[in-house]
Amino acid sequence: MSTYLSIAQIVLAVALVLAILLQVKGGGIGGIFGQTDSVYRTRRGIEKTLFQLTVVLAVLFIVISIVALRVN
Repeated sequence: MSTYLSIAQIVLAVALVLAILLQVKGGGIGGIFGQTDSVYRTRRGIEKTLFQLTVVLAVLFIVISIVALRVN
C-alpha cells in the first residue's frame, strides 16, 4: 500500500511542478528583475482552469502525504 502512495506522491509532485511552471505571467524579461504588472486583470479561460488544476493538485498532494504518514 505504501508503494502505491509513494508512486502517487511522485506523480502528483511532477504534475504540480509542471502546473506551476505553466503559470508564468506574461511580464516579459522585466518580470525576472522584479517589475510588477500595473494593470489588474482576472483569470479567464485556460489560465483560470490551470489555476484551479494547480489548487486541486496541491490539495491532493497534501492529502496523499498525510495518508502516507498515517499508513507508515
